[in-house]
Amino acid sequence: MSRLSGKTALVTGASRGIGLGIARQIVAEGGRVVITARKQEALDEAAAELGGPDVVVAVAGKADDAAHQQEAIDTAINTFGSLDLLVNNAGINPSFGPLVEVDLAAARKTTEVNAIAVLSWVQLAYRSWMREHGGSIVNVASVAGVRPAPGISLYGATKAMLISLTESLAVELGPTIRVNAVAPAVVKTQFAQALYAEGEEKASADYPLKRLGEPEDIASAVTYFLSADSSWVTGQTLVLDGGITLRGGV
Repeated sequence: MSRLSGKTALVTGASRGIGLGIARQIVAEGGRVVITARKQEALDEAAAELGGPDVVVAVAGKADDAAHQQEAIDTAINTFGSLDLLVNNAGINPSFGPLVEVDLAAARKTTEVNAIAVLSWVQLAYRSWMREHGGSIVNVASVAGVRPAPGISLYGATKAMLISLTESLAVELGPTIRVNAVAPAVVKTQFAQALYAEGEEKASADYPLKRLGEPEDIASAVTYFLSADSSWVTGQTLVLDGGITLRGGV
């Protein structure tokens, strides 16, 4: 497994869950990775699992902080000599309920982290490395951005914006930079625990594949987009949902 040999990736929100799964797959495929998240202790634990400083470096900070973004990008370039791959995985979902009751301050913060911060990461990665050298970018969206998702509609709206950004950036940044997205349904992570609080069996009953997603399911798809296997693919959003959207669910 060496599809990413010699490549350097930056993965946001990578101290646990989907982000850590993606970072783990990148290292397994021969890549080097800079991981980011808010808490240094959690990042250090993730880095210890992934390997030594020759393959992984952790940079703590808030995903929507431009200074942190530049620091992480500079760390990738200064430590490993490049920034070939960017995975925008960090996201928040502080609101639950109908849109007419959503706190607007929370709505602004969710939009800032889930969409605007992603654009900022892309801009900085482009200016710092990818404009001259090319690259591949993958944004982690959600099936809630593909179809209505009662209860998490605000989160879904920000992910729909992220999908739209993915498509526009793919047009603008080709041919040397590819931009794609994945849109998972419920994946077994701490972030999504509330969505299967009554048990995995009940939560997955309507899924044709009869199970919830695992971080590895998402990591495999992201790795495909990052690698040369998808060299003629850009602007696409791959739905990873165990078939649930075929039955009208999210």
